[in-house]
Amino acid sequence: MENIEKFVGEFARSLQAETFVKMTLGNYRGNDAHLQKLLVRLVETKRGVRLFFLFRQDTRDTAKNFDLEEGAAKIRESLGADFFSGHLFTLENDFQLDIGKRGKSRLNIAKPTFKTKPEIAHDRDKQTLVNQNSFYLKALGITTDKGEIRDKQQDKWRQINKFVETLGSLIDKSPLADRRALNIVDMGSGKGYLTFAAYDYFVNTRGIDANITGVDTKAELVSIDNDIAKACEFENLRFVHGWIGDYALEDVDVLIALHACNTATDDAIFKGIQAKANLIVVAPCCHQEIRPQMRAPEFLSGILRHGVMLEREAETVTDGLRSLLLERSGYATKLFEFVSTEHTPKNNMIVGTRHEKKIDAEKLNGQIKSIKEFYGIRQQRLENLLT
Repeated sequence: MENIEKFVGEFARSLQAETFVKMTLGNYRGNDAHLQKLLVRLVETKRGVRLFFLFRQDTRDTAKNFDLEEGAAKIRESLGADFFSGHLFTLENDFQLDIGKRGKSRLNIAKPTFKTKPEIAHDRDKQTLVNQNSFYLKALGITTDKGEIRDKQQDKWRQINKFVETLGSLIDKSPLADRRALNIVDMGSGKGYLTFAAYDYFVNTRGIDANITGVDTKAELVSIDNDIAKACEFENLRFVHGWIGDYALEDVDVLIALHACNTATDDAIFKGIQAKANLIVVAPCCHQEIRPQMRAPEFLSGILRHGVMLEREAETVTDGLRSLLLERSGYATKLFEFVSTEHTPKNNMIVGTRHEKKIDAEKLNGQIKSIKEFYGIRQQRLENLLT
């Protein structure tokens, strides 16, 4: 025990003196059959300098950040309980801790391996949240048998990681933040790239009891995805054949609809509102309903006479109306760029977070009516569904 306390004490002192370089905990004997070692270093985040814990496992890595005090406490709890060796590197000395089966320990102190402090890494340099070696990525053609990202799938790989990061952040900032069980439905799941990644992230990385259902109109894709989910032993991930508008959506915490064509996005939003989903996340595409109806206002006629400009305006108006209709239905909304247009042209994401605040429906109805009259819009799918 004395050597463990000395080791942890030196760790805490190196943090305070800013001489800490890195740490490795090994000889794992805990209950996780896959965990092998823990790597610790400093990382610069928006919340300041924190400890970056990388849990190295045989099939995947899990990353977490902790403040300095909390991180030191977790190191202390782990030594002698889960990990039975530790290697601390500081600018003053190296410390090697070994703990025997009967609790006896040995602490060796050596000259420092590092003479200069490494630059603190930033969060943008952290490990990706999606495990690159996952079987489903190979089965879906994102990676090779060796786990390498295929050249033609680099954009899809970036999109998958960005989606998982975005969805995790949205949930963390919503009323669902502390929930240990989630029911998620992905409308228009397609080949299932994002559906599989979301399940793997929430269940295997964050330890959340997530039930995820992918809904798609292509029966062949549904069958393939179910086979892959079974092979991965993703017990609570399933895919069903059906149309968004016909799918009976009841108990759902998070509704996702990425790149559902044209008014299928409106159908998905409506289903989410009906089911009182806490979080609605959509990335629309194929804005075909509004454009044929739009009449360019006189003072914009010189600009909107160009087809490409009218198309962009129609997309903006369509998603703006969807956002207002979500707000009228009791959701706080935001619209932002999901991924850069360099990687995909379908890059806008609308997020609705359900709340219980009072809604000024009259004001919102007035805004919706004014926009429709301004552009000569006669009808909009989501508004019709909500009527």
